[in-house]
Amino acid sequence: MGPGRVQKREFEYVRHGTLCLMANLEVWCGCVIAPTIGPTRTEEDFKAHVEQTVNTDPQAGWVFIVDNLNTHQSEALVLYVAAACGIEEDLGQKEKRGVLSSQASRAQFLSDPGHRIRFVYTPKHSSWLNQIEIWFSVLVRKLLRRSSFCSLEDLKQRILRFIDYFNRTMAKPIDWMYSPRPLFEPNATG
Repeated sequence: MGPGRVQKREFEYVRHGTLCLMANLEVWCGCVIAPTIGPTRTEEDFKAHVEQTVNTDPQAGWVFIVDNLNTHQSEALVLYVAAACGIEEDLGQKEKRGVLSSQASRAQFLSDPGHRIRFVYTPKHSSWLNQIEIWFSVLVRKLLRRSSFCSLEDLKQRILRFIDYFNRTMAKPIDWMYSPRPLFEPNATG
């Protein structure tokens, strides 16, 4: 390695596989809660992750800020939210009618402010608005970049230890406020 040179991998490099991390960042304290690490990120995986998160405080109101990935607007998620919020109305049939008819109608249902569990979707191409994405970049910089793991289990355990370390030593409340300032100060003469 050196300035202006491309990083190369040794010929002995063996890829042991990949894992998918789903995590939540609590804005009030800056802690990562209820992480899920598994081999896939299907709609069932995401629904199970949301359910696991809600089960940490089952009676609380939950607002999940997510991007527009299709698993964040899935049939399984709508059915879970409806059951968890006690909504008994007919939700229709996937790709045919009702709430389940399209991804847009499912997203609208999931983002209803009247639900105890609801989702806020970031605009397309602006994942940087989602604070967990910023935390993922911290994970990459502090743990994953240029690291070596002997197995998927090793990777999983090191991620979980990093989350614990982060929560104990680095987490702080997230001030999600933006206060605009003038681009220039008017001079004394006006």
